[in-house]
Amino acid sequence: MKSRIPNGKREKNLGSISINPKKMKKNMTRLGGGGLSLEAFANAKTKSNEYNPALIKKQREFYKNAKYVSKYKKSLKQESQQNDPSSSMRLLEAANETRETCKMDRENKKSKKNSSLSLRELYEKKHEEEEKARLEREAIIQAKKKEIGRSESRRKALREKMFKKTKSGQPIMKYRIEHLLQTIQGSTH
Repeated sequence: MKSRIPNGKREKNLGSISINPKKMKKNMTRLGGGGLSLEAFANAKTKSNEYNPALIKKQREFYKNAKYVSKYKKSLKQESQQNDPSSSMRLLEAANETRETCKMDRENKKSKKNSSLSLRELYEKKHEEEEKARLEREAIIQAKKKEIGRSESRRKALREKMFKKTKSGQPIMKYRIEHLLQTIQGSTH
């Protein structure tokens, strides 16, 4: 049986879902493109950006080898450029430099021994200063604690006096009046 809908306006049917090409195009532009293909999605998932020590080791070895090769090529180039007798002079200069570096190393070792002694003295001085500062802080803290203890004991005694009552439960006004008098005298002085 022939379809009554012309070819231009025909929609594809996939089960119960009908797909109109114009609607698909509108949706693509509205949503910002067609998205990833299945292959691209699978490949994106398989690539990992995680830490891979084996890969890092290979890369390091590759660059190390490249460095050695470039050094070797440079040395070959220098030898080919200068095959004259001045190369023997350079060898002598290199030997002299190595002797000088050995002397410098010995001097550095001696100075390191001296510097280690001075470093030890500096460490001991610093340690003593820190110890003194700590003792001073502890003394200040102890004095504050004693002062706080005295003031608390005074307050407790005053409070007991203020809350003293007679046998019948009436407050004793003598201590309250004395306290008021002391505060007034203290404020005038």
